[in-house]
Amino acid sequence: MVFIIDLPDLVLRKFPSIKVNLRLAHNKSPPEKFVKRSLILSLYVSLAFAVLTFFMFAKRTGLSKLLVAALIIAFVSFMLAAVFVLQSPKSAIRKRQREIDKEVLFAGRYLLVKLESGTSLINTIVDASKSYGVSAKYFKEIVDDIDTGVPLENALEKARTYTPSNKFKRILWQLVTVLKTGSEITGVLRGTLKSLASEQIIEIKRYAKKLNSLMLFYMVIGTVAPSLGLTMLLIISGFLEIQLSNIVLYSILFFLGAIQTAFLIMVRAARPMVDL
Repeated sequence: MVFIIDLPDLVLRKFPSIKVNLRLAHNKSPPEKFVKRSLILSLYVSLAFAVLTFFMFAKRTGLSKLLVAALIIAFVSFMLAAVFVLQSPKSAIRKRQREIDKEVLFAGRYLLVKLESGTSLINTIVDASKSYGVSAKYFKEIVDDIDTGVPLENALEKARTYTPSNKFKRILWQLVTVLKTGSEITGVLRGTLKSLASEQIIEIKRYAKKLNSLMLFYMVIGTVAPSLGLTMLLIISGFLEIQLSNIVLYSILFFLGAIQTAFLIMVRAARPMVDL
């Protein structure tokens, strides 16, 4: 019983990255509560698989072998489910990263315009938190830290540490550096934004080349091969007098649908989150 109670703490000690991932995902659940909830969910999944295995093979296998198989299935499914659920914050991290990367250039330009107009840095960040777009909520997190009494430099450093976007990190790093050194901020920020814009143009060109390869893959695997293959199959089955059942045709249709879906997923995953 003590082992079960201390299991979340043991998991956190073995995998300290869980706490970091929760912070990066902006998940406000305490790490211990998150791990405990994940383990309970994994336990339910493992029990469901074990019961399903037991009833599926109850009439075909002896009781002793069936219990051993059910325990093995329960253990394996528990481990797989626990790994999957504990890694779930990474999907939220990727979502946040794509959101920030999409608007990081506009957010940086907004900061630059406000600073060049003579607005102080803290007021610029406050105005950015009230502006439109997804990036406003990330500036709002910085403002919330400042409102709780955290110094501006520490709030920016904290945001830089726990943001999943490397591009946003570079902008925040420039702001932190300027606060530490007292140098002129607009020139440094303008150079950083110019560098980010150049990188995004390179990403677009790289995506265009990758899209050409994906289109070639789609034409060969998703169009040419199925049409020619189905034609050859019909011709061969006619010569050999093989009757093609509906199951074969439905299987081919399912295979084509899977290729279409995989192609759409690959195109969407390869697309850079860029808004120039």
